Amino acid sequence: MDPLTGNIQLNLRSATPIYTQIVEQVKQKVVSEGVKPGDKLPTVRALALELKVNFNTVARAYRLLDKANIISTQQGRGTFILDMPPPRRSKTLRQQVLKTLTRNFLDQALEMGCEPADIMHSIEDQIDNGMLPGKS
Repeated sequence: MDPLTGNIQLNLRSATPIYTQIVEQVKQKVVSEGVKPGDKLPTVRALALELKVNFNTVARAYRLLDKANIISTQQGRGTFILDMPPPRRSKTLRQQVLKTLTRNFLDQALEMGCEPADIMHSIEDQIDNGMLPGKS
């Protein structure tokens, strides 16, 4: 089984386009090592079927990931995760993923009616009290 099957979660109510959600989740999996260099990804058609989205949506996500040198599609062989980028590029990728995670968190908190000051207080409280996983 490929590393994406069952691991991409789409939010159809999000203002973020579906193809962008796919791109960001693949990036997140690369950064967190949920996918490894050489891992084979599902075909565009297979992922589109699984996610119940248009083929062109997944194709667009794959094109963007290919352009970002995260994946490589090899005619007749399939689509694969490329080697992790050099440290400087890898830091940039982590920062991009963190920005996306933060944006998604803020969107959800604001949808729940949380005020920005309450969100900041909650984050500071988590950091100050050592409630972050692995930081206690």
